[in-house]
Amino acid sequence: MSEQVLYERRGAAALITINRPERRNAIDGPTAELLKAAYERFAADDEARVLVITGSGDLAFCAGADLKAIETFGPRLADPGGPLGFSRITPSKPTIAAISGWCLAGGLELALWCDLRIAAEGSTVGFPERRWGVPLIDGGTQRMPRIIGLGRALDLILTGRMVAAEEALAMGLINQIVPAGEHLDRALEIAEALARFPQETMLADRAAAIEGIGMTFAEGLEREAEAGMEVFAVAVEGAGRFAAGEGRGGAGAGV
Repeated sequence: MSEQVLYERRGAAALITINRPERRNAIDGPTAELLKAAYERFAADDEARVLVITGSGDLAFCAGADLKAIETFGPRLADPGGPLGFSRITPSKPTIAAISGWCLAGGLELALWCDLRIAAEGSTVGFPERRWGVPLIDGGTQRMPRIIGLGRALDLILTGRMVAAEEALAMGLINQIVPAGEHLDRALEIAEALARFPQETMLADRAAAIEGIGMTFAEGLEREAEAGMEVFAVAVEGAGRFAAGEGRGGAGAGV
């Protein structure tokens, strides 16, 4: 993988690092192509159970599309993966954004693409492209309302204001804040914890939750029931372990 995008395995996790710190990890067309290739590598690796995405250095997770190289996105606008690489693909395995510093514009859209967002103290998120007339085309208008509700999402989408990590945590946009420099370690710690769970049932519950967003309540319940039946044998085995004493008193719970 090129130096602009780093890919490595860290235990059960695949780690993708946007490596353009001189541009606050902003993404140009070639970098987007490399991000898509890195995602496809993760998707094809059965041993990689969780994807962690981060930016090089502590100053920025990602500042979005590189507006100084906007012409390089021409061929990507119609790509089914999305302009920034994989933003229009729904992954079948858990994903975590490890954020430090600025998480802006398309960078915030990539963070919203992830299931979980872990941010270092002092991080800032927002859609500043509003002031330049650049639209959100990597899922931001669809994912943000689903994560924090329409009212709060429209606040950020319409105004383009910058939001500190503490406010983002309060509105549910960020899941956890950790001390500066510990965002990646915490994301990898969560990834390892997720990888230790019985995968069939965790992935079934995840898929039902994601797909249910676009369904009526009754349809969602039906989808949940279908997912549960598909992994019922795993549930029976797990219930047997609990009956035998495993996990009593909350042992092993949480990440």
